[in-house]
Amino acid sequence: MSRISSAFEHKKAFIGFLTAGDPTPSLTIEYILEMERAGADLIEIGIPFSDPTAEGVVIQDANIRALSKGMTPDGVFDIVASVRQVSNIPLVFLTYINPVFHYGYEKFFARCEELGVDGIIIPDMPYEERSELLPIATTHGVEVISLIAPTSRQRIQMIAKESSGFLYVVSSMGVTGVRSEINTDLAAMIDLIKAVTDIPCAIGFGINTTIQAKQMAKLADGVIVGSAIVKIIEKYGNHAHQALFEYVSSMKQAIREQ
Repeated sequence: MSRISSAFEHKKAFIGFLTAGDPTPSLTIEYILEMERAGADLIEIGIPFSDPTAEGVVIQDANIRALSKGMTPDGVFDIVASVRQVSNIPLVFLTYINPVFHYGYEKFFARCEELGVDGIIIPDMPYEERSELLPIATTHGVEVISLIAPTSRQRIQMIAKESSGFLYVVSSMGVTGVRSEINTDLAAMIDLIKAVTDIPCAIGFGINTTIQAKQMAKLADGVIVGSAIVKIIEKYGNHAHQALFEYVSSMKQAIREQ
């Protein structure tokens, strides 16, 4: 069983996101481990990029902070290497096609395999164009995780049938960021997905409260939280350990009840 599959085995998965290098590389390592200690089942690590088109202002600002301090893809790989010395938690990169292309597909995914990166999410890579890197990623054991957005309704089952790892179900139109309400008919989307695949579905974009987490966990196999976690790191900076632990613990408990 892959590490990603194990994140969903017999439970609802809590997936936390943070931006590598914000506020520092060493604290990124500590915060990943703190989230794991609090109950996170899988961690998404954002590779900072100058033009993160799927992100709202919270994660955009985190990208800017990390880049201004010199974070690079190699620096992110160093973070993963340190985490892997002490943890086997599933790790997935979230990045954009430009950094992967410029690093070199073969070199990038070989490093992922060497260091134990389990998957990658690339929001600006159209599904129809993923064949450019899919065979290379697959050769190196890296799952290319597909996003399914509300605008994808006519293509939901096509994408779902050919996906791997887990499916990232986008809860709302627009970019990432906390939302007070999520009004998309997610139940209908997930019904379409489940009709053609057994791959786990995790809902992300906007989820930030325990009430929302409970609602999403009733529908899906996992819940993804990014901006709310990045906001905690922005607020507390070098001293976010306890706040992160308490927040992730509360969210994990909320979905555990479903």
